[in-house]
Amino acid sequence: MFVQLQSRRKPRPPWATVLLVATCVALFLWLVAEPLAGRGVLLSYWGTVPATLFDSSVPWLTQLLELRFARLVTALFIHADWIHLTTNLLFLVIFGVPAERALGAGRFLFLFIVGGALANLVGAWTLAAVSSPIIGSSGAVSSVVGAYLALYPRARLGLVLPLGVFLEFVRVPAPLLIGFWAMLQVLFAFVGPTFGAVAWWTHIAGFLLGIVIALAWRPALARRARN
Repeated sequence: MFVQLQSRRKPRPPWATVLLVATCVALFLWLVAEPLAGRGVLLSYWGTVPATLFDSSVPWLTQLLELRFARLVTALFIHADWIHLTTNLLFLVIFGVPAERALGAGRFLFLFIVGGALANLVGAWTLAAVSSPIIGSSGAVSSVVGAYLALYPRARLGLVLPLGVFLEFVRVPAPLLIGFWAMLQVLFAFVGPTFGAVAWWTHIAGFLLGIVIALAWRPALARRARN
């Protein structure tokens, strides 16, 4: 008698998350290697500058040729300093790996790039007169965090806490860790090193967009899981 045995496929490596992390690190090292004056020029050119993006005196053709709207995307991959970089990438890895495995690499990259670009657009619109660039992947990471919360609202995440001379491994609800992430963003905005204006609505818009996009994809994800 033959019995069919179901095979459990190993999850694919989260190559999209690794690619995003590697790209951000590589571009940051490239910026660090530039002279200080040149670094500021590059940040302003490849970042999202609200006053430039919404400059109605410039014809649309000129804006397209200068890739002004493309900088909504390029701004996601450049960071001002190590704290800015590591803070974003830490939460990208924590929430990006399970989100990528649930969504698939293609949807995950769409979420990161499109969600981040739209978040930058909202942030730039709220700071339309500001000439300092909006940079960093905070909006995109916010989209990933929002999608994770929509996909795993009851999830618990492992956390290592230092208790005296010992390290204790605990599992905490994901919403609690996400709340800590939000608090860290506020703290960084007030006391951390910053470059340009604080784009509050970039974080908020990215988080909300991530939730909406993930909820819109849930029926398709459920069908894929059944198949």
